[in-house]
Amino acid sequence: MERAELADFLRRRREAIRPAEVGIADGPRRRTAGLRREEVAMLAGMSVDYVVRLEQGRSSQPSTQLLGALARALRLSDDERDHLFYLAGHRPPPAEGVAGLARAGLIRMLDLLGDTPALVLSDLGEVLAQNRANVLLSGEHTGLTGDRRYLAYRWFTEPSARAVAPPEEHERQSRQLVADLRATAGRRSGDAEVTGLVDRLREASPEFRRRWADHEVGVRRADRKTLLHPRVGRLLLDCETLMTPDQRQLLLVLTPADAEARERLELLRVLGTEEFPASLR
Repeated sequence: MERAELADFLRRRREAIRPAEVGIADGPRRRTAGLRREEVAMLAGMSVDYVVRLEQGRSSQPSTQLLGALARALRLSDDERDHLFYLAGHRPPPAEGVAGLARAGLIRMLDLLGDTPALVLSDLGEVLAQNRANVLLSGEHTGLTGDRRYLAYRWFTEPSARAVAPPEEHERQSRQLVADLRATAGRRSGDAEVTGLVDRLREASPEFRRRWADHEVGVRRADRKTLLHPRVGRLLLDCETLMTPDQRQLLLVLTPADAEARERLELLRVLGTEEFPASLR
């Protein structure tokens, strides 16, 4: 681990980012050239003290999870992210963006979407990154661990996960999730990560086991869905999907499908972030 080089790299990358690039208002009293340390800490989900120690070369070796969070917070390119890992004494994640790291280009697109809810998903349904608008809409999902980080696993094993959709859409959502996972399993034939998830789902959920046996296949693309939000009510949303060339990650963008949904999304932005119920986590 090269502490001095790591400290200098992190400090310079922090100073190079404009607050507006990460959705933070650039107020008149700001004296820092780029982001403040507390803002990096907030974006990365770590303590301010740890960010300070990293920038002063006094920290212990950061984990790969912390490095991934810093890479997202600082909007590092793929090359810059790999350099960060090397400086910290770790091998960088594979180039195709596995290991829970959203591709840098998709992170930048999240920033550009601003008040439009959007998130980056892996091809197994793990939320890799969200913009603030999506967190307000759906809750924070990037910190989940184990099988709970996969949308399909939560949907088929946790009844509360279905509270976000009206009952009349549950069957369609179940079929779509299974069909999408089936397409991924075919594309990544023999991949232990995929087969392991499928095996655990078949063991945990009779419904999933039955639907998996139907062999429905369908890649997630454009869709229209209804979301039930505990604070602003029912929203009809159009979902557009942009996939990376290798189909390992996708950007999901949610836009209001009618005037009522548009008004409720605007209300949600005004209300801001408060405590979300367990069904949205």
